[in-house]
Amino acid sequence: MSFGLTNALAFFMYMMNSVFMNELDKFVVVFINDILIYSKNEEEHKEHLRIVLNRLREHKLYAKFSKCAFWLKEVSFLGHILSEKGVAVDPSKSFLGLAGYYRRFIKDFSKTTKPMTSLTKKNAKYVWSSNCEEAFQTLKKLLTSAPVLAQPNVTKPFDVYCYASGNVLGSVLMQEGRVIAYASRQLRKHEANYPTHDLELAAVVHALKIWRHYLLGNTCHIYTDHKSLKYILTQPELNMRQ
Repeated sequence: MSFGLTNALAFFMYMMNSVFMNELDKFVVVFINDILIYSKNEEEHKEHLRIVLNRLREHKLYAKFSKCAFWLKEVSFLGHILSEKGVAVDPSKSFLGLAGYYRRFIKDFSKTTKPMTSLTKKNAKYVWSSNCEEAFQTLKKLLTSAPVLAQPNVTKPFDVYCYASGNVLGSVLMQEGRVIAYASRQLRKHEANYPTHDLELAAVVHALKIWRHYLLGNTCHIYTDHKSLKYILTQPELNMRQ
């Protein structure tokens, strides 16, 4: 039987997830051949290490010692810096390619990058204007001073703050006063004709869609600065879009 590269990786990930099925998302995260073990204290970590190493031995799997690191207070993993404070941007990553990947760390990401993203539109003439340069420098500053985001706790309520500003829909996901993630996108062409009420509602819908994996089945409080949206569920008549 032959495997393509994609199939082989998928099989390997399936195998590793099967090996650590009982430990996944409790104190183990596996991504291809990377195994991350996390604990609340050193005593707990000692036990977690023992379990993981024994599990590898049981399945005749081997970790290369030179590739391992133990008892870390901070670790770089999948482009992030993880610590007891939360999740932060890895400052060692290059600017190209990381801006979009790290958008959840940046408030009003779409609004900030609009001068640059407009250059990528079909048939757009590439002219690096002063607005593009300002956006580029601002984004660099925001990336290198991005906040440490909190880890979500699905047993506690979430707060979702939504807004429509100019040509952008934005939202912030929070819990107990700490930011978990930012999200934003530019308006689509047809949305430019929406009345304010529908734009603010579109911001709510965008937030609920993008963070549905956190919010489904949990209590969440939605905050918007458009008061009439409070009555959306009791309005006698709604248009098709609403």
